[in-house]
Amino acid sequence: MPPAPPGVPPVAGGSAFLQWLRTPRPEVTPGLWRFGYRPRPQETSARVSDRALLTGAVGALLAVLLVWSLWANNLVPHKRILLELVTPTDWWSGQPHRAASTASAVYDSIFATLVLYYFARVGNWKEVVQRYVADRPQPSRALRAAVLGALIIWLVVWHGLLPYYKLAVSLTPSGWLFGDGDPEATLQRLKLLKAGLTLLTLWPFAVAGDWLGLVGSLRQPRTVAERRAAEAPDHVADWHELHAHGQSTTAARLSEEASTGRMNDVDCLRIRRAWSSVVADPTRLDAFTSAVLRDGARACLHPSGQRDLPARMATHDLLTSQVRIGRYTDAERTPPAHRAAGAAVDPSTLGTSLLVVGPSGSGKTARMVRPIAESLALQALAGQAAVVMVSAAGTSLGLDQSYDIVIKPGDRSSAYDLDLYGGTDDPDEAAALLADVLAGDWTEVDLRRAVTVLAQLLGPFRAVHSRFPSVSELRQLLDGEPSALDRLKTMLDPQEHSLLRELDARARQAGVPGDVGIVLSDRLGCLDRPVFTGFFDTSLDARPFTLSSLDHPLRVRIDLPERAHPEAAQLLARLVLAQFTKCMATRVDRSLFACLVLDDATHAITAGSVRALRRLRESHAGVVLSLRALGDVPEHLRQALIAAVGCHAAFAGLATWEGALFAQAWGTEWVETTEVAKHTVFADQPLTRLIHAVRKLGTGKPVTTDAVTVRQVERERWSASELAHGVPAGHAVLSLTSVRGEHAPPLLVDLRG
Repeated sequence: MPPAPPGVPPVAGGSAFLQWLRTPRPEVTPGLWRFGYRPRPQETSARVSDRALLTGAVGALLAVLLVWSLWANNLVPHKRILLELVTPTDWWSGQPHRAASTASAVYDSIFATLVLYYFARVGNWKEVVQRYVADRPQPSRALRAAVLGALIIWLVVWHGLLPYYKLAVSLTPSGWLFGDGDPEATLQRLKLLKAGLTLLTLWPFAVAGDWLGLVGSLRQPRTVAERRAAEAPDHVADWHELHAHGQSTTAARLSEEASTGRMNDVDCLRIRRAWSSVVADPTRLDAFTSAVLRDGARACLHPSGQRDLPARMATHDLLTSQVRIGRYTDAERTPPAHRAAGAAVDPSTLGTSLLVVGPSGSGKTARMVRPIAESLALQALAGQAAVVMVSAAGTSLGLDQSYDIVIKPGDRSSAYDLDLYGGTDDPDEAAALLADVLAGDWTEVDLRRAVTVLAQLLGPFRAVHSRFPSVSELRQLLDGEPSALDRLKTMLDPQEHSLLRELDARARQAGVPGDVGIVLSDRLGCLDRPVFTGFFDTSLDARPFTLSSLDHPLRVRIDLPERAHPEAAQLLARLVLAQFTKCMATRVDRSLFACLVLDDATHAITAGSVRALRRLRESHAGVVLSLRALGDVPEHLRQALIAAVGCHAAFAGLATWEGALFAQAWGTEWVETTEVAKHTVFADQPLTRLIHAVRKLGTGKPVTTDAVTVRQVERERWSASELAHGVPAGHAVLSLTSVRGEHAPPLLVDLRG
């Protein structure tokens, strides 16, 4: 039984796999880990600190008590002058009038309300309630609201600190309160009045504490995971698309497999991929339904028969085709939506190609390249992708069992061979391909002349032998050996005048100063060694692997002999990159995402490959290029390479000049800056000068005023110095662009998070 998907916690009394299916995956910007993502609430820069907020609130409360104490004890002179202006004079002469008592209660209540409103604004009481009551989780929120409400009710209603109870008594008809003359009945009515006032006062605290919501949750207790699952649509777990096409029996079988734990994430995606092919071609329906009813989660298996990789090192979410590579730092320059959120890549971003630059030991392979290769291998098992992994022999990039084809040039145990000509039958196309591989990184060699030389030899050779020459045969022809050229010429059909002219032209050019053939032969010589005997076989019965096979969900790994034969490894890396870009541009079926991952692209970049990278996104393909330094790329191609790929990852340890190239590519942004200028205050009055002298004596600083200037300035997103010295170990600055044109700014990612 394959293991459960990583990142899925066990659920008591339920299925972890179903919970994984039903976890929300909102639509977000590129680079955000969608599994269970919840955006962080927007934080305003003017947020008051807790200390300042509480100090202001308590100070405002003390001011309210002081002002009301002065008012209630008649220490405010002429406090009733406004009331006496709008009421009859006889109310205030002689015995107290009931109307005067009612008017006084209304007047005092209005004053108390104004005082409370003013000091509540001054003390920011609304923010206090929001931060310390409404923003708290239940049941703490309801409990805090209840305690605060009980305190206010005790002070206002039962203790009579404010005049609202007196106002309620004054406005209540006296006939109802005292009509029957029974003291007990009057006391009960007063208690009833207090109870009504208590409920009225308690209502806003019940709203702030969300008491109704708490009662509802207590009636239907659910865990946080269950609530999130309930919020998510069930069509993924319930196979609604099959129900919609009348395949209820098939959907029920798949639901049973999922609920009993016999299905994993690869099975789910593989079967959905198979169903999408049924929707496109209804003739496959019978085969699909019979396979599902017979095999359940094992239906429509990958040709390898595997349902999962032997081991997983990264966290994957195959429903979104994402792999998590780290966590965005919780820093000020990180946008609120990205802070402390997971960082991830998927085919939509890899389709614009990814350039990874960082020195040895920075974690490029373990924390970036391997997770991506692992994710693509899982997607290949689900029938959604094809991946070619190119690395030095011995690099830890998964077991051989994790791949369908493992090619080891120079290793006699290799069961597969590599096609030197990319599977093409066209001599001109093969010549252009080999010319870019053999001389594309040399500025001293004219690439057009190299193509011409190779075409002059490959065309006649194929016409004679119905195949292309082997490495040793091609070297002999490039060296211009008369015996090899004469033998080929005699075997040609005399009617092939154009091919004869090609050979004659090549024979005249061979050996002259500046002959490109000698240079090409020297470069090809690194493959014409005893260790490579038996490889790059071009005989008619040979079946080498060609990258045109990536129309199928294959997992391919090519181990290059970098330690023993570094020149050959570099040439083979250029060969694979050139063949991949050519095959992707000409393939017809683009339903699968194809990706080439070069763990070490040192000296693999040519002008032709840079031009081809720009065309990959329209072919539903991408390339991941890993470099120790940009110095491994020809100087005239560095800026073009950075511009050709849509995604960049700059690891810790870059040189300043390398950081400058990334900074130039990422551009600038508008930021708000605040400048504070301090100006000394000069006093003219003697008393003011005395106060300033005392203040300076106490603080040791002259009295100043602050002049604050806020303006918008344009600055680099990341400067060269920041990229060279400000990226911590285990981190990388990641910028992403999707094939739809969506951009994610360059942000610092903790690759260990």
